[in-house]
Order: sequence, then C-alpha cells, then structure tokens
Amino acid sequence: MPGYSDPINHALAFAAKHHDQQVRRGTRLPYLTPAPNIAIILTRYERDDATVVTGILHDSVEDFVRDGYSAEMLEARIGEKFGRDVLEVLLDVVPRRMDDEGTELSRDERRDDLLKRLEHADERALWVIAAGLVHDAGRLLADLSRTEFPETVWGRHPAGRAETVQWFRRVHDQLAHAGFHAPIMQELGEMVTALEQLAL
Repeated sequence: MPGYSDPINHALAFAAKHHDQQVRRGTRLPYLTPAPNIAIILTRYERDDATVVTGILHDSVEDFVRDGYSAEMLEARIGEKFGRDVLEVLLDVVPRRMDDEGTELSRDERRDDLLKRLEHADERALWVIAAGLVHDAGRLLADLSRTEFPETVWGRHPAGRAETVQWFRRVHDQLAHAGFHAPIMQELGEMVTALEQLAL
C-alpha cells in the first residue's frame, strides 16, 4: 500500500508551489488542498505511487494546458521531473485547449472531447478522474451541509446548479461506459445521486 515516498512528497511540493497564490472560487480558502486530498483518496484505494503522483499533479497540468504550454514545456516541467509515463497519463485526463487540427476548443467542446477520450484512456487515468470527482463532489456536499444558504455554495460554480450536477453525472456514466467498475465508482455514484437530490 502506498504511503510516504519521495515521488509523492516531490509532487505535493510541486503542486503546493504552483497553487500557492490561488484560492477557491468565491472564498478566501487556499486552493492547494485538492492535491493532498486526491492523494489520500487514491491511497485509500491502494493505488500505486505513480497513480497518486498523477492525481496530485492533475490540476497543475490542467492549468499549464489551459495556459498554452507546448509539448516541450510540459516535458520539461513534468516529464523530466516525474517521468514521461506520468505525463502521458495526465494528458489523457486534462481538457485539451486545441483539437488535433490546432483549432481552439470552446468550454463545452473541451468537456465533450475529454469524455470521448476517456473511452481509450489508461486505467490509471480513470482512477485519477474518479478520485478528482470524489473530492469535488465530497467538498460540494460538505459545503452544502454546513450552510443555511445553499445558493451561495452553488453560486461558486459558474455553470450553475443544474449543469454542475449534470457534469458529475456525465463523467460518472462515461467512466462506467469505458468499463471502469473499480470500487471507487460506488462511492462516486452515491455522491452524484446525493447531489442530484439536493439540486432538485
């Protein structure tokens, strides 16, 4: 079972430095909490170090791709530090800015493209997506349970209540369609159902 290791420590330090000045949307809370929480989720399901490192780095690489980093820049920032294998898995599970022809994708097109790519993604990539979704859904459920004003919580999500919950459901269902039936899917499915009930 994975626990402390130098690669995991290195990835956590990298993510903390990258997210140092970022805060959660609509709050003053630091954004650096998702990386260690996703690591905990993956470790709880006894994933190997490489998968845990990939989960930790997911949001950082998503930022890099959105900011237009080239393949060479990603190789230098991630591939050379954490391994080409980790980078390739990450590129399976971050939204692309451009399609294969170099055309910039809209937000909805990026989401559709990501869902389509999950059909052929490495199993480790599917674990990372599922763990990220468990973290996001769990955080949303916790925030909703602590407030008397749920609209303030839903308001932190630019897509709005219905579309946010629909996205959770779409990703869950696409993971299942891709043949991913790992134990984490039960936890994720229960969370998505709970959100759907709260969104009514």
